[in-house]
Amino acid sequence: MNSLDTVKTLAEILRSRNWKMAAAESCTGGLVCATLTALAGSSDWFERGYITYSNEAKAECLGVSVDLIEDHGAVSEQVAHAMAEGAQLQAGTNVAISITGIAGPSGGSEEKPVGTVCFAWAIRSDAGENRVLTKTMHFDGDRQSIRQQAGDYVLSELAKLLEN
Repeated sequence: MNSLDTVKTLAEILRSRNWKMAAAESCTGGLVCATLTALAGSSDWFERGYITYSNEAKAECLGVSVDLIEDHGAVSEQVAHAMAEGAQLQAGTNVAISITGIAGPSGGSEEKPVGTVCFAWAIRSDAGENRVLTKTMHFDGDRQSIRQQAGDYVLSELAKLLEN
């Protein structure tokens, strides 16, 4: 499924539930928000996006604990989890996604090489139950390719989670 088809699927699901979503992006720098808003009528189901590239932005805009970032690194499932919850809370949405990673060409390490991207999906049911799922992936390619793969992945996984 291409990204536009994925966004159309997300739009249908979110509209059918009368839900809105938010996105918190770091390494993708707004690419996901641009993909979501490329679909006409996205204001029906897309509330807002946060581009929190710096650690300070993650803390100030999303409420991510500075200690959490220091303990685990900005590129970690723990920080992705906190970013998604922060976006969900700040935007008042049922759904939020987050992405934090190393798109390269520099910035990687042996433990977290270039192409390491951490994701989180926060989904609050109408009954108020909130679940947050996280995952780390490794993508190959140049900076733009890694960013595009990460954006496509977070949206396709969200569609799968909401379809179930």
